[in-house]
Amino acid sequence: MRKLILPFMLSMALVAAAQTALDKPVLRNVTLISPYYFGPNAFAVPDMLDGRVQSELRVELTGDYFHGNRGDHTADAALKVNVPLWTRRANLSVWMPVMEWYHNSNRNITACRIQPAHQSEAKKGHLGGDVYVSADMQLLQEKKDKKFRPDWTIRAALKTASGGGFYLARYYDGPGYFFDTSLAKSFTLGKGKWKHRLRLVASTGFLCWQTDNGRQNDAVQYGAMLKWENRYFALSEALGGYNGWEHNAGNGGNIAHDCPMTLKTNFTYKIKQWEIVAAYQYGIRDYPYQQARLGVAYNIDILKLKK
Repeated sequence: MRKLILPFMLSMALVAAAQTALDKPVLRNVTLISPYYFGPNAFAVPDMLDGRVQSELRVELTGDYFHGNRGDHTADAALKVNVPLWTRRANLSVWMPVMEWYHNSNRNITACRIQPAHQSEAKKGHLGGDVYVSADMQLLQEKKDKKFRPDWTIRAALKTASGGGFYLARYYDGPGYFFDTSLAKSFTLGKGKWKHRLRLVASTGFLCWQTDNGRQNDAVQYGAMLKWENRYFALSEALGGYNGWEHNAGNGGNIAHDCPMTLKTNFTYKIKQWEIVAAYQYGIRDYPYQQARLGVAYNIDILKLKK
């Protein structure tokens, strides 16, 4: 457990940084600062952990295409890095959309209430995205001799305010953070070369983002996943989202639309140290986008190399 002290201290530092207030209030209507009115990368539903942390150094490069229901078409190049922290039970994860390219419609510009002075720039352009940093920790691991023990992880993450385009309704001009925990249990099916596992995962947590000077929107985070995996393939279906409180606030009623829910399919094919990754995400509520992803990842067991 001593090896987990540093990640825990890091998570506390992330929370302190995320609670730093903006220098001045710049938002006309805080109840519009929600995923429904911004670009697809502003504060998407976080990908669930499946009850395990990444035990190897992993570098993933992906390309995404988002089809917006109101005519916002966005493509991006995204990067994610997982770095083990001296143990297979904790890692540091960093991810971001390195660059996004957007083509916007007049309908979406009107719906997002972009001011006339910025509407021309909002129709087409490119921007860098927010950086996310998380400490992921494994508290329990499944064991053959302990039939009912699940995998159990916790995660503490910070979203920076580095993304641009606030007045273009692309990214929030404020930080955010989330904590979540996931429990998972695997069931082995088949034998020999037909051996595979069915995995059930449940997740819950707390997510928050700043909407004004000294004001923040707090949300309950949730998720459920069914995953099938063997030596080479992994396929999962995850239902997830979070429910903010401002949809019930007195200053705007239900205008916030801060309760996004999505259904996401992930597919991975492993070739030695390489992985081909693909995903499709459908916005069920308050996330007006459909997402298609394709990419590649490379894994290095740096803990083994150190021995």
